[in-house]
Amino acid sequence: MDFAITSQNPLSTTTITSALFSNKKSANFRVFTVRCSSKTLSSDGTPSGLVERPWKVADARLVLEDGSIWKAKSFGASGTQVGEVVFNTSLTGYQEILTDPSYAGQFVLMTNPHIGNTGVNFGDEESMQCFLAGLVIRSLSISTSNWRCKETLDDYLAKRNIMGIYDVDTRAITRRLRQDGSLIGVLSTENSKSDEELLEMSRTWDIVGVDLISGVSCKSPYEWVDRTASDWDFNDNGRNKETFNVVAYDFGIKHNILRRLASYGCKITVVPSTWPASETLKMKPDGVLFSNGPGDPSAVPYAVEAVKELIGKVPVFGICMGHQLLGQALGGKTFKMKFGHHGGNHPVRNLRNGCVEISAQNHNYAVDPESLPEGVEVTHVNLNDGSCAGLASFKMKLMSLQYHPEASPGPHDSDPVFGEFIQLMKQEKVTA
Repeated sequence: MDFAITSQNPLSTTTITSALFSNKKSANFRVFTVRCSSKTLSSDGTPSGLVERPWKVADARLVLEDGSIWKAKSFGASGTQVGEVVFNTSLTGYQEILTDPSYAGQFVLMTNPHIGNTGVNFGDEESMQCFLAGLVIRSLSISTSNWRCKETLDDYLAKRNIMGIYDVDTRAITRRLRQDGSLIGVLSTENSKSDEELLEMSRTWDIVGVDLISGVSCKSPYEWVDRTASDWDFNDNGRNKETFNVVAYDFGIKHNILRRLASYGCKITVVPSTWPASETLKMKPDGVLFSNGPGDPSAVPYAVEAVKELIGKVPVFGICMGHQLLGQALGGKTFKMKFGHHGGNHPVRNLRNGCVEISAQNHNYAVDPESLPEGVEVTHVNLNDGSCAGLASFKMKLMSLQYHPEASPGPHDSDPVFGEFIQLMKQEKVTA
């Protein structure tokens, strides 16, 4: 078979002649024409007046305060949003991350490159809505493959007005954040805004000193009764069957913290972040939980004051933001970390028993152990950087962790700490 190709117009029509040989002495010829549309390009190099390309083109920008501009493709909501960019090293659980109120005011960059393949389902949500400013990923899955999936990640974010971008070099951005620290960034799909305008937005916005807790906390008290479902329950050997009345301060609390407390035999009343300590004491709780939450603990003096008034009067347990508030209420200092701890794979040493726990963490601030008063024990240390990861004082009836013992979706190494809180309340009942 021989081919002869003749082009009448390189942009519009090409004539192709093929010779089909039945033998070496004779040939049959067939002529056919392929017609192609010419393309006119606009000033920015994109086609105009034609049908769209069968693939998505870059239509979004992430502008960081250091002046770097990252072109990307958008999904979820459109518009312009500003936030602090942090990276999360978890391999799974993006839906729990999306609904963790502790991410309020932040763009979460996932270091795991492939996101979206399990879709979303309403059983894995950690709060009633998404509080993060946006999601930054390398590769958005074009299909879902999980039997629990009810919706795609793209549709889920669009309905909740959360911006997302993909096809961006998340590895390079992560290295920049590790080197320079967390950076303020602006996500935009609006061509009307110039790079200079977006850069100015990033340089004039700040997350330090801002009360983010009031925007994520409940507005009135409510009872929580939902336990961990039997399909997902774990570490229930020797579970205490007593009922303990616990008041949980909602600084941005995750549902699975409440489920784990209920599974350990607690009757829980959740109260707003501004709930007075005097009202809590009138409820005669067996213990008080100070939950996780977003932002700077120094920006919420009202919460520090409530914690201070409850210390020593009732057993208390602080998680993440609650841990930092306890540190400040005890007279200690907190500081902003270079790029924080965000992920499900952080090693922590329990100094009391020498065990190493793999933990889930999400915080940008830490307690300075050197600033704590005598009688407060550092019980846990982060093995990546040596930062304080847990406190305790038997005399003041308090305990805290700088990470998530409920760890949904995992790991669950630190779940027994809920049992330790039960023992703290039980001891108080015996000595009261």
